[in-house]
Amino acid sequence: METTIRNGAGLTRELMRRALAVRYEDLPGAVRQVARDCLVDWLGCAHAGQREPACRIVRDAVREEGGAAQATLVGSPFKVSASQAALVNGTASHALDYDDVNLVLPGHVSVAVLPALLALAEYRQASSSEFVAAFVAGYETACRIGALVEPAHYANGFHATATIGSLGAAAACAHLLKLTESEACHAIGVAATQAAGLKAMFGGMAKPLHAGMAAQTGVRSALWARQGFTSRPDALECAQGFALAHGKDFHVRHALSEPAGGYHLLGNLFKFHAACFSTHATIEAVQALRLDHELPPARVECIRVTAGTPCSICNIPSPVTGLQAKFSLRAAAAFALLGMDTSRLDTWDRVTEDAVRATLERVRVELVPGMGLSESVVALRMADGRSFERAASVGAPMVDKAEQSRRVDRKFLAIVSPLIGYDRSSRILDRLTAMTDDASSSASLTSLFLDCLA
Repeated sequence: METTIRNGAGLTRELMRRALAVRYEDLPGAVRQVARDCLVDWLGCAHAGQREPACRIVRDAVREEGGAAQATLVGSPFKVSASQAALVNGTASHALDYDDVNLVLPGHVSVAVLPALLALAEYRQASSSEFVAAFVAGYETACRIGALVEPAHYANGFHATATIGSLGAAAACAHLLKLTESEACHAIGVAATQAAGLKAMFGGMAKPLHAGMAAQTGVRSALWARQGFTSRPDALECAQGFALAHGKDFHVRHALSEPAGGYHLLGNLFKFHAACFSTHATIEAVQALRLDHELPPARVECIRVTAGTPCSICNIPSPVTGLQAKFSLRAAAAFALLGMDTSRLDTWDRVTEDAVRATLERVRVELVPGMGLSESVVALRMADGRSFERAASVGAPMVDKAEQSRRVDRKFLAIVSPLIGYDRSSRILDRLTAMTDDASSSASLTSLFLDCLA
């Protein structure tokens, strides 16, 4: 069997076998904690993002279409069908590009999997332990598929959040619905034939839509498979299947190997700058130079940013909107040099201010092979002839998971409290923490949704 899997045949079935085998009681405490942090981070981003134009347009269209009242929309008293809720809530959670990432894809797993799973869990009245186990199953599956097809998949222009995210969402929903191994394989196939999303859409409304599309695809694929809808059960590895149709890479060994700590979830990276992750190393490097050397921004003559070719997604040279600024290394460097708070949502909308534009014009970006999405080298030349250089890498998750939880909680309170108040925001944090505790693991999610989402 090992030889067969190594050659690719049976891979879809093996990944589904592993996904369906995930049990809440077997999950280490650190994995439960990171799962809880992902949910906190996702909900905070969704609450803040549901007011963005992209989400508003999709939400209004869904309400106009109408549908069975199965699942809650974030920040709204209205219920829609589970697949519609997944679409809207997924779009909302990615609208600000402030959500977590995993570089194995590379992409945003939580915004594809969580809105699908939450909608279905509410509709099916699942317990919190069932939810957490299903989330881990979907997350791990997405990362294993990412390891299978990257880096060619991403380099070819596919947005992994949309494409691979669809498959992770389908696996999570298959787990929650307790599908058979055969049904789960069909769900993956149904998701694979719908999976779509282009990196060319970065900087516009279509990018957050990718997360909503992936979540909706996951819900529908699992529900349809449960009703007997079939597809190719070997959709990942078959000729002209998901893997080989999307790129030349087909790393079966990588997909089946165990990550550090036994779970890809432990490699989840949370954002503490409200922009595309590919800008974060540049921000960190510029901030460190400015603080370490007490540099007055007006005396900086030139800023040279060297980043990897994958960071071309963040090379919008002259952004004019906050959304475009989130995908501009030049804007990120300018904000950091000026000492502006890049964790604030409204900072990025200030890209047209005179001071920002003047600083931005002094930034030069060079993209080179061999560097990844999480790396940057920044060199500053001063008017008096002095020069400073700093390298930064943000690709490693925090080792101290307790401190990571505290930072995620502070981020949640910072972006949600202005919308619903500090007391309610704090109460939601307590409820989300309780979800991963053994004492409450069998509790229904229904009451949680009424307090957290609406």
